[in-house]
Amino acid sequence: MRTDFYNLLSSKPASHSGDFKGWEIESNMYMSLWYGLLYVVIEGWQELKLSDRTIDELLNNKNTELLKKFRNGTFHFQEKYNDDRFQKFYEEPSTVEWVRNLNREFGRWFLNTLTANK
Repeated sequence: MRTDFYNLLSSKPASHSGDFKGWEIESNMYMSLWYGLLYVVIEGWQELKLSDRTIDELLNNKNTELLKKFRNGTFHFQEKYNDDRFQKFYEEPSTVEWVRNLNREFGRWFLNTLTANK
């Protein structure tokens, strides 16, 4: 989902009228799925009581709860398209960098763990 999201962003037109275009709707879909699935990884991490200093520091952040609400908004019916759960996540300035860092660190941890267990 992350790769498809980035691919769509890189192919977007240089300018637009501000109306939602097809690429914006599609990129929002990929982003929402990526973010929602990332929270599922967080749940597994917590339930299995896994630990890594860098990941644990990233998870000890208000964005973890915002992402949980975002995931719930994504995967459960919402009568209002722009539900507050989405807006609060979007309005927090640190969420984009935080998600990228968390995603990268999970990737690092899983690759190192899988390589070590071969």
